[in-house]
Amino acid sequence: MNFLLASNSSNVGIPIDFNSSVPSNSIHLSLFDLPFGNKSSWKITKSPSLLIFKSNSTPSENSMPCSRAATEFSGGCCQAMTYVREQNSPKTHSQSYLTLSPMLKPPLVYRGLGSTMSETVELDRASDPQAVRGYAFYDWAKSSFETSVTTAVLPAWFAYLFLKANGLETEILGLDMTRDAVWSFAVTIAALLVAIASPSLGVIADRRAIKMWWLRILTYLGAGSTFALAFAPVFDISMQWVWIFIMFLLANIGLNGAGVFYNALLPHMGTDDEMDGISNKAFAYGYLGGGLLLLIHLVMVMMIVDENGSNPDWVIPFVMASSGAWWMGFALLTFKHVPEPPIENEMESLGVADSARLAFSELRKTFGQVDRFKTLFVYMLAYFFFIDGINSVTALAGIYGITVLGLTTTALITTILVIQFVAAPCAILFTKLAERTSTKYALTLSLVGWVVVIVGAMSFAPLALTDHSEYDVQFDWDSDGDGLADSDKNELNIDGDWYTNEEEIAAGTDPYDPSSHPSGLQSKWQEMRIENTGQYIITVGDNAFELDLAVEGDEQDWANEWLSLLPVHQNDNYDQKVVWAFNDPTDSSLETTTQDTEMMQQFFDSGFDKDNRFSYSVNGGPMSTSTGMGEAHPTSLGDGPLDFIPDKVRSIVWEPLGFNVFLQFVLLGCMAGALLGGSQGLARSLFGQMVPETRSAEFFGFFGFFGKVAALLGPMIYGIMTVAYDSRVGVASLCVLIIIGTVMMRYVDVDAGRADAQAEDARNRGISIE
Repeated sequence: MNFLLASNSSNVGIPIDFNSSVPSNSIHLSLFDLPFGNKSSWKITKSPSLLIFKSNSTPSENSMPCSRAATEFSGGCCQAMTYVREQNSPKTHSQSYLTLSPMLKPPLVYRGLGSTMSETVELDRASDPQAVRGYAFYDWAKSSFETSVTTAVLPAWFAYLFLKANGLETEILGLDMTRDAVWSFAVTIAALLVAIASPSLGVIADRRAIKMWWLRILTYLGAGSTFALAFAPVFDISMQWVWIFIMFLLANIGLNGAGVFYNALLPHMGTDDEMDGISNKAFAYGYLGGGLLLLIHLVMVMMIVDENGSNPDWVIPFVMASSGAWWMGFALLTFKHVPEPPIENEMESLGVADSARLAFSELRKTFGQVDRFKTLFVYMLAYFFFIDGINSVTALAGIYGITVLGLTTTALITTILVIQFVAAPCAILFTKLAERTSTKYALTLSLVGWVVVIVGAMSFAPLALTDHSEYDVQFDWDSDGDGLADSDKNELNIDGDWYTNEEEIAAGTDPYDPSSHPSGLQSKWQEMRIENTGQYIITVGDNAFELDLAVEGDEQDWANEWLSLLPVHQNDNYDQKVVWAFNDPTDSSLETTTQDTEMMQQFFDSGFDKDNRFSYSVNGGPMSTSTGMGEAHPTSLGDGPLDFIPDKVRSIVWEPLGFNVFLQFVLLGCMAGALLGGSQGLARSLFGQMVPETRSAEFFGFFGFFGKVAALLGPMIYGIMTVAYDSRVGVASLCVLIIIGTVMMRYVDVDAGRADAQAEDARNRGISIE
């Protein structure tokens, strides 16, 4: 039976089946959104077929909740909290159920202009599990770039190639820039470009059904550029780091731009009450997906090695290519299962110029409505500061670990892997905390935790070198001149002649008798032994061999000056260049020796100046126990403005506990992982709760703008402070940003923000509010 429902001056016919009814001349029916106290009223006019349902009618088994003063026309049944009263009668609360005829949306004949039941209405629709999974899988997809590429592998690869091409720093635009400074500016440029475009794109996306279209296009850009990182080795060494810089820049544009439209989908995925769970579920998917791929990459880096223990040249490019393929492949699930959100009052397609004019016109209008969305803008300002600090930490952690703490690629990947699998369950735990307290409280608690984490990162430092094998350039005394260091003789050459135990056993001679040896020329052996008695065998440590000498700059000059003492050889891989590289410590054919202790002393005195990043140690002989290092060595502290912090903490905490820099970084990873999922997910969820659904892309465009300008500001501040002072001062500046954002959270009234969003949705849908 059809009934006539009048909303202001617009009429909508709704086919409704009632289990029972009561007559009435005129009643007032209001859908009432319980959490926030807003209501919208309709007057039901009597007609010959009008029946008024009883307030205690039995619900259908398919009943679904509706809120925000609108009925959800997705078929099945609708449950509404109502006020029911006859004219001039007392108001009473009651629960009522309307059984709707199954249909996706009401037929055109039943719709009226200004009706809340337009073809695009979807107020607080209950979540679709398949769509939510599709939404979460985009986090799963893009996390390949955020973990394996941005944080774990690419920083080390970029730092290595930059060092090979330029040394510790190079001049760009008249400034001497280090590896981590150049890296931070790549992140900054990408963030700036997206920040400028995202609000305007958001306005257009609210007027046209193009959110999913833009998500696809920007995913193609990001995933394709990530895949293209694998082609860096085809270029000359001087251009490889430049190619990585450009492709990383484009991939970041794709990632950040896609994030604007991806986040704008969140308010359409479910109700306000579901938003914390949906947002944090997506982040949990991201950490699990990124962690799984990172585990695969870690196994590759650790297990696929050549006879010298190094990765083949194809391994790192394969990591880049597989990360791009992972991003693109799993994003297809999002494109398949997440529908394009409906649009209120969709406009006609416009040209580029008209679209730009409309976008800027709407942006000016939005800025003029700051008073209408005061709470939301206060939150965006707080978000600007704290997300700046958080995202900058995650973006720069890899390069900080490599350049400041001296971590190897394997150690860095292991730490990032720990973060992924800690963050996933903790994201869900923060959802539970938000349910027990509030989203705002749980978010603020996580921000306080981030301050602790960053202060901890400032206190991390490699332990002081204590063992001879930990140094970079190692001098080992060979007292009898047989070519084997005294410290190795017990294991390799028991009798002290010129032949190893294995060589003597193979020749059938006695390894315990110095007069029994394969050559049989004892007199010649004794003559050579006397001539070479007392020499130092010079080798390079494993860590220095992995990092190697810079291809150009001061380190090549240093190697050329001290050729007679440094274990180096000419590298033939570079055209028309004389390039020196460290000898493989496992290759005895490249052995370097010296008897000139006077030259050694000169080398120690002048060869390890403030710009040198290497160390030396002498084991045995007349210069035994001599050690030293350049001021740029990772363990060298004391010159930076904040070096007193890691120096003090190292002496009273890390050294007594035996926590080397790898364990320190893992500890940092566990702490950061516990906070990362909760802080990011809750920050997005809280914003989504205060955003009008009818303007979600526009406001998430601003959300993206604030986030990307923050991503611009944070790395830029880090880079400037690093150039002016050092990397630890750069980290301290990020801590200040989070503190500012945390303090500003005190002034965010979430309930008021939700009420503002509901009022805006009602205005845009032509619903009157009493």
